[in-house]
Amino acid sequence: MWLSDLIGLIYPEICCACNQRLTKQEEIICLHCAYSLPKTDFLSIYDNPIAKHLAGRVPFEYATSMYYFTKKGLIQNLMYQLKYNGRYDVGLKLGADFGQALKEIPFWKDIEVILPVPLHPKKLKIRGYNQSDAIAEGMAKAMEIEMVPDVLKRAKFNKSQTKKGKLERWSNVENIFDLKDAALVCGKHVLLIDDVLTTGSTLEACSEVLLKVEGLKLSIATLACAESF
Repeated sequence: MWLSDLIGLIYPEICCACNQRLTKQEEIICLHCAYSLPKTDFLSIYDNPIAKHLAGRVPFEYATSMYYFTKKGLIQNLMYQLKYNGRYDVGLKLGADFGQALKEIPFWKDIEVILPVPLHPKKLKIRGYNQSDAIAEGMAKAMEIEMVPDVLKRAKFNKSQTKKGKLERWSNVENIFDLKDAALVCGKHVLLIDDVLTTGSTLEACSEVLLKVEGLKLSIATLACAESF
């Protein structure tokens, strides 16, 4: 006990959102930041802005986002820690909170499997893990359903989407996904998970491939969405 207290004094745990020191009762995100995270009110609304944004692009059952992503905001800080600082636990925590929230809403209860948007093997090697896997894993545990990460694969290595416009984003992801093991989701209601929705081009490209699977029903969820998607 004394050793852990000493280590805590020398190397204090800090909040991944605000970089302030955590108390003994806090983990990953301080209580103040957890309370202040910019939640959308989309989860329990069937015809929400995310669903409207994706409508007509691919057939889906439900679509939603948990938080708003703003520049220099708390969610951006957390996503940076998840994607670039090796904090897989941030994705697990946020995913678990997301999954628990969806679990309480009746029309999300028929989801059977959760599927994260895949990274290309080259990017996976550089980063060490897929950030969407972390979010999906946390969600699957909270919702008590299966996560299946090996259904889709990225067939081509594409450049970052961060600074691209809508047309460039679509061109960047067109035809880059292939089915790897369709049997895992055949006839099931799949929840496709990504980290942040901006234009939706990546989700659309994934969805077009998934909907080739016999009997598959598709829903879509992202941890966050840009304020102006």
